[in-house]
Amino acid sequence: MTLLRRLAQMNPALLALLLAVVLFFAGGLINPNFVNVNQAINIVRLAAFLGIIAAGQTLVIISGGEGIDLSVGGVVTLAAILVFRFSGGDTLGLIPAGALALAAGTLIGVINGLGVIAVGIPPLVMTLGMTGVIQGTILVVTQGQLIGSTPPIMAQLISQPLILGIPGVVILWLALGGLMWLLLERTTYGKQLFAVGVNRTTARLSGVRVPRVVITTYALSGFLSALAGVMLLGFTQTVFLNLGGAYLFPSIAAVVVGGTVLAGGKGSYWGTMSGALVLTLIDSLLRAAGIEQAYQSIILGGILLALLSIYGRQHRLRQ
Repeated sequence: MTLLRRLAQMNPALLALLLAVVLFFAGGLINPNFVNVNQAINIVRLAAFLGIIAAGQTLVIISGGEGIDLSVGGVVTLAAILVFRFSGGDTLGLIPAGALALAAGTLIGVINGLGVIAVGIPPLVMTLGMTGVIQGTILVVTQGQLIGSTPPIMAQLISQPLILGIPGVVILWLALGGLMWLLLERTTYGKQLFAVGVNRTTARLSGVRVPRVVITTYALSGFLSALAGVMLLGFTQTVFLNLGGAYLFPSIAAVVVGGTVLAGGKGSYWGTMSGALVLTLIDSLLRAAGIEQAYQSIILGGILLALLSIYGRQHRLRQ
């Protein structure tokens, strides 16, 4: 236990990854057919969608200020519906429809950032209110009817193996992991983001343009959530009015499991990727054990509450 505690303090991302490996092989005790290469690839593929959504959530949480983006689920749904409705079901239509979806997600993020930093609305309240706006927008766009189709090329790029049997969404996720590392560790924005997360007053006195950093952060969260929505459409090939709702709380939990501090100022996307794997494996193990959906939700909800309960302790330490 002492070794695990030290490892968690030194490298929580590595600890989460080790936990994911242990959970995977533990699945063999529940179902002998659980441990195989195809199952491993499928788990990583499912974790990729959660991981892409949680990328933006990671940035928002690192930015501090009680930041959590509750609008990510709505953005995922809206982006998928925009592509489904306006792409025309062909490759040429995918480009403008995809651009529209990404632009809409980014715009929502900018509005969230302006509400938080310019108006002073608490992030939870702002992003929750924006969720209602998104839901209304979805009803306006669809008029209550989900008419449209998914371009076939999306299934080929997202779900089917591209390189060495690895699905396209996994390759994209790994590429995103590298870009997020560069963004957080090798750019001025990344350094300023951590500074803002630790103490916004100190960051402002040090010359950091806090409003610009915060607005950029929420814009990136909206963009990445919209990207995940487009990717998710390529996997499901259809949409429904709450497509992204199931990813909201897991996106927060993945960030916390990966070691990012909810009080802000400390974290990494590699940790979030490991956290997404852990949560996806827990969900897969519950399904393999034959536990009913209602009890699965109770267990996953309990895990999330246990993780979020750490927040109070982190906040006191940061104070």
